[in-house]
Amino acid sequence: MKRRAFIALVGGAAAIWSASAYAQPPNKIPRIGFLSPFSRSDTAHWQQAFLDALRDLGWDDGKNVVIEPRYAEGRNDRLPGFVAEFIGLKVDIIVTAVTNDTIVAKNATREIPIVMAASGDPVATGIVASLARPGGNITGLSQMNPDLTGKRLELLREIAPNIASLAVLLNPDDPISVLGWNEMEASARKLQVKAISVDVRNTGDLDSALQRAVSAHVGALAIMPNPVFVTNLKQIADFALQNQWPSIFHLREFADLGGLVSYGVDRSDLYRRAAVYVDKILKGANPADLPIEQPTKFDLVINLKTAKALGLTVPPALLATADEVIE
Repeated sequence: MKRRAFIALVGGAAAIWSASAYAQPPNKIPRIGFLSPFSRSDTAHWQQAFLDALRDLGWDDGKNVVIEPRYAEGRNDRLPGFVAEFIGLKVDIIVTAVTNDTIVAKNATREIPIVMAASGDPVATGIVASLARPGGNITGLSQMNPDLTGKRLELLREIAPNIASLAVLLNPDDPISVLGWNEMEASARKLQVKAISVDVRNTGDLDSALQRAVSAHVGALAIMPNPVFVTNLKQIADFALQNQWPSIFHLREFADLGGLVSYGVDRSDLYRRAAVYVDKILKGANPADLPIEQPTKFDLVINLKTAKALGLTVPPALLATADEVIE
């Protein structure tokens, strides 16, 4: 065989292998590990959005695909054990929720494809090399949390212009919380608002953390993204209202539960889009070659009932731009 023909043959074979490396063997039912640092009830509608989208793409749980869900209930220490279970089950893909569980999965395997549903900043946190070409075994979606933190404070200040200080709940062990805090500090300085960080590493820290915020005599409450807060949204929203604090978070569920305002991406939409990545990988796509998507739509939800209870008048122009107003 001539050298040129041999090179062409080898190159063609490599391309075919790359395209089919993740494709499923005939008659094999793929198994997907669905990892969540949240509770089942907190994320039920997100998982349902994922399952519905998979079904629309031809994958029906229990028939031609098996979903293995694991919920850490806000306890990050449970995540490594769940990933180990997935590896033992020889799952074909691991779907992660946010940044911390994605990092755990990345540290555990370089072979199993990982699809992120709503990571914060996967480049800044070292999960992937770039959004355009993530490389390795990880791809999916980013919700750009750190970039939105400053905007949330601006919105809160627009609704409550007399805010002079605010407590910021964050988990110092979560890189997205830390990135968000840095942006919050910068935004607070610009707006001449004193921002006070209050550390919460787990649910057991929450009560004492909220009391520290009371002792600091703050005038408002902001929350950095982290599962420990998602699993305790009602408690935080009620506490903020009891202390007459305007409050903001990135999930619309916070406003639904009595928080003043939420501003962030539609998490259910991200999970629907994550199903598209799963479909492509099951059909043979290499996760290293699938660009990471960023959200283009952000939802603003204002709880007008809470605003009235706090004695606040929401500017009509802001109400007009809100995606939903709860009355």
